[in-house]
Amino acid sequence: MSSPTPDALLGPTDIRELAAALRVRPTKQRGQNFVIDANTVRRIVRTADVRPDDVVVEVGPGLGSLTLALLEVADRVIAVEIDDVLASALPATVAARMPERAERFALVHSDAMQVTELPGPAPTALVANLPYNVAVPVLLHMLQTFPTIERTLVMVQSEVADRLAAPPGSKVYGVPSVKANWYAEVKRAGAIGRSVFWPAPNVDSGLVSLTRRAEPIKTTASRREVFAVVDAAFAQRRKTLRAALAGWAGSAAAAETALVAAGVSPQARGESLTVEEFARIAENGKSAAENKEPGQQ
Repeated sequence: MSSPTPDALLGPTDIRELAAALRVRPTKQRGQNFVIDANTVRRIVRTADVRPDDVVVEVGPGLGSLTLALLEVADRVIAVEIDDVLASALPATVAARMPERAERFALVHSDAMQVTELPGPAPTALVANLPYNVAVPVLLHMLQTFPTIERTLVMVQSEVADRLAAPPGSKVYGVPSVKANWYAEVKRAGAIGRSVFWPAPNVDSGLVSLTRRAEPIKTTASRREVFAVVDAAFAQRRKTLRAALAGWAGSAAAAETALVAAGVSPQARGESLTVEEFARIAENGKSAAENKEPGQQ
């Protein structure tokens, strides 16, 4: 394939000129902070281990900084953009700056949380600068909806990165940590400074790498059943699991029975448990929870 021209990626001047031409003003509502540094997007692509045969899905491409860097390497890039103006402009940006790769780019103009299918071959990787306010729900939705995604690298608020990658027992270990770990091995993959964004955010950013589990967690409980236990356990973090899971199980006594059967101390708290232990609790609490309303997804 022909290699892209050296100036194909967007720099600070390009970003501002594009934004001015489109009359785009980044909004806090959608968490829009555009990356203006070509070295940073190339670093993200390298860290994501994007390969020439990858079909990459990108959520929230914005003006196209990361999109162009992904197109330099990947076989195909599918960008999911909710913003009307940005979605309408992105294909033209790709065509103008990387014409030799334009046919390998596809745009889905939609809310990522509503996307259930993508055009073309199934995605193998997810690489995205996720808006801070919806990062975790979008990430979990994409991992659940597209099981062919093997490798993920997301840029999120540093605190969110810490939560996603936190191990059991950590102070920030919680619902995002457990649910992400249901799908993948999760780790921090670096930090991103504020100066590479326009406008510069008031928080630091971090990279999180997720490698999908080769084998799903072995359990007879469904994902929904396991996630219902996770939600209940962390809804009242300071309570013991016997107390925190009382509503889920029907009573504290029923919760204790399920916990003991799962080999988990009723006096333990949610932040000490692995995802496998949550799965065992869900298995053993099935009978107790059958008549309850389904838990939060």
